[in-house]
Amino acid sequence: MLESRIEQHFIDSADLKYQAAPVLSKPIAQAISAIVASLTSGGKVLACGNGGSAADAQHFSAEFVGRFERERPELAAIALTTDTSILTAVGNDYAFDAVFSRQVRALGQPGDVLLAITTSGNSSNILAAVEAAHARDMVVIGMTGRDGGKMGHILRETDVHICVPHPRTARIQEVHILALHCICDGVDAVLMGDDQESTE
Repeated sequence: MLESRIEQHFIDSADLKYQAAPVLSKPIAQAISAIVASLTSGGKVLACGNGGSAADAQHFSAEFVGRFERERPELAAIALTTDTSILTAVGNDYAFDAVFSRQVRALGQPGDVLLAITTSGNSSNILAAVEAAHARDMVVIGMTGRDGGKMGHILRETDVHICVPHPRTARIQEVHILALHCICDGVDAVLMGDDQESTE
């Protein structure tokens, strides 16, 4: 029955979120601290991902430049997934693997943060962006799923790894967006100095 199939999606998603909360709360808090340290030192967040993760990178950047749940000054964030001229020029002239890494080298500065999202942990263009960020002395927040893939092996001790413990892409993406909302809320709370709730 179709209704039962739909209900099972809700149940599976909720179960994963309950299970992931104690596992991910610490790295999410570390991500918040890393981003706040960057922003308060004049830095910015560069975000990238493919497909649904590209949408998450754009969603995150929009919440920073616009607002999340309350009014506050604009926060510096750039989604590296949105400039079609850059993406197609680099993809055509070099390789699709370079579409994010070249932007990181062009825009990234020491003290900036790279938010790198890949559910598998194996997307080659995301891994190349991580390596470029390391070369620029940036902190990387890697968001993955499953066992973390290759991303888990190239992140440094000073980086943050938010790895959703589940094999299914849809479930991983659902927790990724929750984690990003937690980051947005946490950054706002720290910068505003309180735990004020949304007035919307």
